[in-house]
Amino acid sequence: MDPKTLSISDFQYVLPPGRIAHYPLPDRDASKLLIYRGGERQAIREDIYRNIDRYLPDHSLLVFNNSKVVEARIVFQKASGGQIELFCLEPSPEYGGVGAALMRKGRVRWKCLIGGASKWKPGQVLTRGIGTDGSQMEESLHARWIGRLEGSFLIELYWSPPDLSFAEVLRRAGRIPLPPYIRRDVESSDNERYQTVYARQEGSVAAPTAGLHFTDTLMERLRQRDIQPVFVTLHVGAGTFMPVKADALGQHSMHAEFIDVDKGSLSTLLAHHQGPVIPVGTTSLRTIESLYWLGAKTVRDPDTPPENLVVHQWDAYEKEAGSIPVSQALTSLLSWMERQGCERLLTRTQLLIAPGYPWKLAGGLVTNFHQPGSTLLLLVAALIGEDWRQVYRHALDHGFRFLSYGDGCLLLPGPPGELRIMP
Repeated sequence: MDPKTLSISDFQYVLPPGRIAHYPLPDRDASKLLIYRGGERQAIREDIYRNIDRYLPDHSLLVFNNSKVVEARIVFQKASGGQIELFCLEPSPEYGGVGAALMRKGRVRWKCLIGGASKWKPGQVLTRGIGTDGSQMEESLHARWIGRLEGSFLIELYWSPPDLSFAEVLRRAGRIPLPPYIRRDVESSDNERYQTVYARQEGSVAAPTAGLHFTDTLMERLRQRDIQPVFVTLHVGAGTFMPVKADALGQHSMHAEFIDVDKGSLSTLLAHHQGPVIPVGTTSLRTIESLYWLGAKTVRDPDTPPENLVVHQWDAYEKEAGSIPVSQALTSLLSWMERQGCERLLTRTQLLIAPGYPWKLAGGLVTNFHQPGSTLLLLVAALIGEDWRQVYRHALDHGFRFLSYGDGCLLLPGPPGELRIMP
């Protein structure tokens, strides 16, 4: 199957507005869980996340994205009374990644969306205090329009006192960026609930929402039952919410996101690559699958320079692209990191996963329910085929809540392995 010929109209469904969750449940692990096991006569069951360990294959390796959402929305009040809002998407490329850019002191350039851009003249400097209400002018933040980019703007931000990092500035002056389909103002509770309990690496502008259902208690119970976690980082960009506007997938440009994976996590994946490896969230899945394609590149060219070791949108679909064994690809990637003298792999992935994708590491998926016609829904269809329609129809018919603050599912494609069903 050539994914470039896929019609986006084949991946639509009707999502009533009332099924979109605008608030999380009081208890994270009380969210409903749909369990899909391919190859069974009755492929769908229901439970709650608190019991997810009952349905995971023995000795599963769960892959979690530990990226942390930053307060990426900054509101400036003009003297005329109008407001201009910056949505900080990602840093300018010269900083080498999100983490390094967030640690910059005094000044930084960032790619942004602008709410009220027509009110902001190029060259005009916006100023606000560093604080939630913007009034603490002894500590001030300034924004200067540099230029227009494709789909965004380049903005220079500088502040006083200059010894603050940009991460500290965002924590003081910014707001958590809730998804556009959550039509309400940000509340103080979102600062906690729109983060996973294991979030560590700052840099996302959207939460890896499949992980929002996990609690510290649940994580400990998984460990006690020999279901091990491994943590990777993919900084989620606003592109995750971008609809596919093209009629055919080949006309769509997939957004790129930053990957940050250390040698220890890569070694763990190598040791468990024969499965079962189950990512928690599409971002975790995209990360581990991207690691294979990065490793395959180092097999073909062991001297690949760091700036060229990236994953492009269609890399996985090139002729004989996936002929290299997983173990060889991951081993080669570890060797490449040794030669480069780096403990962490920092790069970008534009990998698009759609029906026809040649799976390498992921043997299942824990995920929320996604928007119609989205690349995330295409990923689900790539994993479980046409059964995605049955899964989504069941969720709509049985009161499941959709999107970021909603319920979710455990997808185990193909004939199920031996499962641990606890009493």
